[in-house]
Amino acid sequence: MYVILADVRVDSRESVAPFDESLELEGSIETEWRPGVITGGVLLGVAVILVALNLRPAITSIGPMLGEMRDDLGATATWAGVLTTLPGLCFAAAGLAAPLLARRFGIGAAIASALSVLAVGLVLRVIDGPYVVLGGTLVATAGIALANVLIPVVIRDSFPARVGMMTGVYTAALQGGGALGSALTPPLENAFGGWRQGLGAWSVLAVLALLVWILAARGAGRAPVAEAGKQGSGRSLLRSPLAWMVTLFFGTQAFLAYVVMGWLPEVMIDAGVSKGDSGLLLGLISLIAVPISLVVAPMAARHKSQSPWIVGLGVPGFVGMVGMMVAPAASPLLWCLLIGLGMSVFSLALTVIALRARTGEDTARLSGMAQGIGYLMAAVGPFLFGLLHDLTHGWTVPWIMMLVVFAAQMTFGAFAGRRRFV
Repeated sequence: MYVILADVRVDSRESVAPFDESLELEGSIETEWRPGVITGGVLLGVAVILVALNLRPAITSIGPMLGEMRDDLGATATWAGVLTTLPGLCFAAAGLAAPLLARRFGIGAAIASALSVLAVGLVLRVIDGPYVVLGGTLVATAGIALANVLIPVVIRDSFPARVGMMTGVYTAALQGGGALGSALTPPLENAFGGWRQGLGAWSVLAVLALLVWILAARGAGRAPVAEAGKQGSGRSLLRSPLAWMVTLFFGTQAFLAYVVMGWLPEVMIDAGVSKGDSGLLLGLISLIAVPISLVVAPMAARHKSQSPWIVGLGVPGFVGMVGMMVAPAASPLLWCLLIGLGMSVFSLALTVIALRARTGEDTARLSGMAQGIGYLMAAVGPFLFGLLHDLTHGWTVPWIMMLVVFAAQMTFGAFAGRRRFV
């Protein structure tokens, strides 16, 4: 498959030259034939959605089954803690490796490999004892981490006129998949006769996504990311202030999200909210992000700067956390609605990654840096929140930490959202 690409030469890598959905280009333009680019189309769009649906069930399906798994395997609470911490650490490590794999084997093959690894890990983790469960989870989340980093590259290169729309659809599918993982695993367990079968059933979705992805990307060949568009800048992004703003924006929003997912039900239960209601409210936070992702990300991507949108979504989230700190039982539904609005900035974090780079190679490198370092920050969040709670025997100090991080997220997001390029 061959497509025509515009090769744009510019003088400054971090200038304010445009890249937006109007495809307005500055500089001299040369048109040439280049092999191996995955062209955007309906089938590729479906493949992206199916990949996204696979990127959270491997993690969210564990929660409802954790107690039964511990009883059946004779595992300790420490084992459960390691199991729930592995995804964040694996996202960081494998995410940093994703650009190298894509450069070596090509974007299509790299994502196909990620889905294959995910499917194998989902099967592996249900065939034996507690250590095999940990190993299988490590394998599965490695596949997820690779796809996490590389799908924004596909959106950036294959849907250049619809970056915002496709990012919104991708994010909505990702979050919807997470909700399905926690909601459908108990019925799957009942239907198939055990937690192993219930968890293993998610491998079918991974295989389906792999088959559709292979069909959608079959003409891409083995072209490396650097050949899928213009050549990247070549310099280390660790020396780019803009790359660090994007990374810290992604990392702080992930930090907040992991704490909310891990600790918010406990905070509400301690304030007198029932266990069932606290679980429903946490699910509501995730569901709110789905329509917001579909609407806000495309709208924000059409503008030169995404900063107002990032700060605008941050304000209600900040207010919701203040309410949860001061009076959690007074209006938990309202606080969770506001926090859900704030957490939906995740779609803008992914949009910013796609919009702050000119080329597929630079998008892969920026995505790897932002998600690799960002998920390391996220893994620390729940630990710090719990540590502060243990030290102070209350929730006020942990929430103050959250508010400080939230303010930092809006600040870094405001800088990351400006129309510049790494």
